[in-house]
Amino acid sequence: MSRKRGVFRLGLVTGLAALATTTGTASAGVRLNGVDFGAYPQVRTTVVTSAFSSTQPSLFENGQRVVGLQAVNLGRCKNVVLALDTSRSMAGKPLVEAATAATAFVAAKPACDRVALVTFGQHASQEGAFSTSTIDADNTLRTLAVGANSGTALWDAVDLSARLLASQQGGRVVVLLTDGDDVGSRASESDAILSLHKAGAVVYPIAFGSRADSSGLERLARETGGSFHAAATSTTLSGIYRSIGLELRRTWRVRYLTTARPGDKLELKASVGSFGSDTTSVSVPGSGSATNDKPSPLLPDSFYGRAGDLLFTLLAALLVLAAGILAASTLRGSWLKRRLAAHVEPSRGRAAKHRTGRERLAMLSGLFRVTESTFAHRRQWRNLQLLLERADLPLRTVEFAWLLIGCSFVLAVFAAIISGGAIPILACFLVGGFVPYLVVWMKAKRRMQAFEDQLPDLLITMAASLKAGHSFKQGIQSVVDEGQDPAAKELRRVLTDTQLGRPMEAALQETADRIGSKNFSFVITAVNIQRQVGGSLAGLFDMVADTVRDRQQFARKIRSLTAMGRMAAYVLVGLPFFIALAMTVLNRTYMDPLFNTRTGHMLIMVGLTMMAFGSLVLKKIVSFKG
Repeated sequence: MSRKRGVFRLGLVTGLAALATTTGTASAGVRLNGVDFGAYPQVRTTVVTSAFSSTQPSLFENGQRVVGLQAVNLGRCKNVVLALDTSRSMAGKPLVEAATAATAFVAAKPACDRVALVTFGQHASQEGAFSTSTIDADNTLRTLAVGANSGTALWDAVDLSARLLASQQGGRVVVLLTDGDDVGSRASESDAILSLHKAGAVVYPIAFGSRADSSGLERLARETGGSFHAAATSTTLSGIYRSIGLELRRTWRVRYLTTARPGDKLELKASVGSFGSDTTSVSVPGSGSATNDKPSPLLPDSFYGRAGDLLFTLLAALLVLAAGILAASTLRGSWLKRRLAAHVEPSRGRAAKHRTGRERLAMLSGLFRVTESTFAHRRQWRNLQLLLERADLPLRTVEFAWLLIGCSFVLAVFAAIISGGAIPILACFLVGGFVPYLVVWMKAKRRMQAFEDQLPDLLITMAASLKAGHSFKQGIQSVVDEGQDPAAKELRRVLTDTQLGRPMEAALQETADRIGSKNFSFVITAVNIQRQVGGSLAGLFDMVADTVRDRQQFARKIRSLTAMGRMAAYVLVGLPFFIALAMTVLNRTYMDPLFNTRTGHMLIMVGLTMMAFGSLVLKKIVSFKG
């Protein structure tokens, strides 16, 4: 009878305590649960409401609504790391009770939550990958065993949990249980907290028993926006895990960029719809005190202060002044010329409103002139100029070079606005410069192929003109009059050069180099030899025309025989990109480790390198130089 009364009293006390907790929570409305300056100037805080709310909190800094607020609802999908102490001090009933309470926590989680387990004794280790399924976590918790050696690598476990969460998308939470102080960790407490700040994780530590490092665990909760819990006995663990799960369902993780300087006082106010609001006053940690950001080793410490701010402000002002001087020197005299143009050249004044694109670029002539004087002597610059001439584009080399640079920066800025990741920005920067170059290269290749196709008919036309008694120059003129572009345009340029006094051999050789046609170079070489040794030039053109036609037919036959190999190369190169895109669209979570972890980035680089090497090998196999 007395035993039943004891059970009844215990149940009554527990019910009253739960009722008191529920009443206190309901009356709380909104609670700001810590402010995290670990990633300053980014400020992170946790907003807890008395009940689940799908309304995003509003945050005010010193009475002004913050701009660019980003909020994650931890009541929905999130990533959770369960870190359990498996040191020798947990042997027996404590470990069993801890595993049972953690199993109940996993069973009650939202279906989309991704859970991973970390155990720590002498060493910290991950027990399985993140998964929305509870089977793996249940099996691991069911078979937990204490470590064979003594030690409690508490801070190593915190650091490992933070690094695991850093590669995940969405909310990041660590629920940690330990019954002792740190013993044997390689990472320090500050290193572990720094990793948590980098990951943006919220920690809910549980001090199990009287020997746990309560001060260190309280610091973890305070600096990450979580809640500290103390479990005196194993019977209270299930209730604590349950309360953490309920609190997570009512929690929002918010962050924004502050304009406050270190040492400034902030009054933060969080408001959530009809739940009310909560206000807290904090101070931005001073430089080198509470923040974990280390100054760059490239600059002395004196640059990180008001003196450094003044110096960089002056440097920015000098750069703006230099840009103004450059613009002024570029536009020097242009105003006076425009004012006089209407009187000196009336027709030009009337046409000022209809200027061409090249005339509008005149204001950049100073920049173009400096660029040309700096890079015009380089081989890459001459190759770019030759490419533009082959493509027959009305662009100067310097204009095209700045077009490539502009496209690269525009696309990189767009990627920075959309994603902000270093790899997407670099990829967009390279793509932005490569795409215009590829377009020009393809246009030049098509034009050269068109010239190659016209070459046999061009030679036959010249041979017929020579047989009719015309001179070699008159034969070229007949091709210009009767032919089509690009052959007619290129030979017209040859005639123009000769009219200006240039030797015919030099003009023809320059045309062959500009076009890049091997067959035309072969023709020019044959013509130069014939003009030196004599002979029938008409017969030579007939013979060369037959030779060129045979070479083209042979090249087409080789291309048809190697079509299967080329298509295999295209498929092998494009298949990994197609599969990666398809899997990303179908299951983004599955591809997250590839895109958001260091190991995944290394795999991408290794894969691209192997694909590039394979492409070169396949190109060597299917290519033929006749």
